Amino acid sequence: MDISVNIATNIKTPEVLRKVNDAAIKAVKDIVLDIERDAKKGSPVLTGNNRRSIESKADGLSGQVNSTSGYGGWLEIGTSKMPARPYFKPALDEHLTEAKFAEKIKDNLK
Repeated sequence: MDISVNIATNIKTPEVLRKVNDAAIKAVKDIVLDIERDAKKGSPVLTGNNRRSIESKADGLSGQVNSTSGYGGWLEIGTSKMPARPYFKPALDEHLTEAKFAEKIKDNLK
């Protein structure tokens, strides 16, 4: 799952613009880590392999959260023999919102 953010501001002062941009970069990192944490918590556990395989990275205004277990997607959406056991979508729904992003930027500007 790739996450990218576009920020549009009408700020003209370079110093303030830099501070807002730095706060937004930190907000992306915080949100990506929150999604990773909750996806790990919500991942179905039989052996723990999928949970251990969930990882994230943030680079500037974009980030990724993924499972490298090879079957994380099947757990999320299910198969003809297994019902879906979503763990990524609830984490995304909780943390990937405009309000959460604005809140994180505001916190990082303090």
